[in-house]
Amino acid sequence: KNLASFPRPVHNRIPNFKEATCACNRLPDLPKFRSSRVIKVNPDRPQEQARFITLEARKTLLVPTPRLKTGLFNRIITPKGATRKELHVCSTSQGVKEMSVPVGLDDKVQVDLVVVGSVAVSNKGYRIGKGEGFADMEYAMMACMGAVCESTVVVTIVHDCQVVDIPEELTESHDLTVDFILTPTRIIKTECTHPKPQGIIWSKLHTEILKKIPILKKLRTLEQEAGKDVALKTTPPNCHPKADNIPARLRVSELKSLLREHVAVPLRISWKGTKHRVFLLYSDDTGA
Repeated sequence: KNLASFPRPVHNRIPNFKEATCACNRLPDLPKFRSSRVIKVNPDRPQEQARFITLEARKTLLVPTPRLKTGLFNRIITPKGATRKELHVCSTSQGVKEMSVPVGLDDKVQVDLVVVGSVAVSNKGYRIGKGEGFADMEYAMMACMGAVCESTVVVTIVHDCQVVDIPEELTESHDLTVDFILTPTRIIKTECTHPKPQGIIWSKLHTEILKKIPILKKLRTLEQEAGKDVALKTTPPNCHPKADNIPARLRVSELKSLLREHVAVPLRISWKGTKHRVFLLYSDDTGA
């Protein structure tokens, strides 16, 4: 419907919708925002105005490291006496790279409010992201380091067309739900009672993901030293998920979970459950 701004196409992204600034401007209407001191906002383009509003309100802004490649998140350091123009620069992806310091797992930080992007979200607070699980993992890692608690509020900012019905059974124990939805036209309080992740569920992860996310490996070592069960999911030799001979009872949510665990999330899934098969679309031969 031509609702997306640059960057396009929106596949594999948190969509940058044209009225994103308007939706972000509703953030100060939340009492929790006004009372918060530390706010974590995702690094995607549609939430850029949310990052600016946070800095303009003189609050501490934390931004996750893209794809968690170099750490968990960064704290934005604004110039002394920064102008609105300088704060806008700090809110961009380039500003986040150049004007921030890393926050480590050992740092004592308490996050009051979390802003995440979504591809789709329901009135009940069930959320779907890009399908790679980074927002879920970021929250779980913050829970491990004591940075979030039951009083931490989670907000997502989307276009009205992204608010859809999502079956509760698609939401698993590691999935992050939201408390408020901000759109260009309204604020939705979800009253969601589904528990948020209390930490990393190691039994759902494979060793491959530890290679891709080094900070996850460090966190696992810390948890192991603390005496916690950090056993990873094991796969027998030569036993990998296949795209044919799918049992009739298998749900698409279970297949997606398997793909996430194997770090093999496709661009698109064409589900043919009645024929016991599924088509997975990847961006290139290497991914496939």
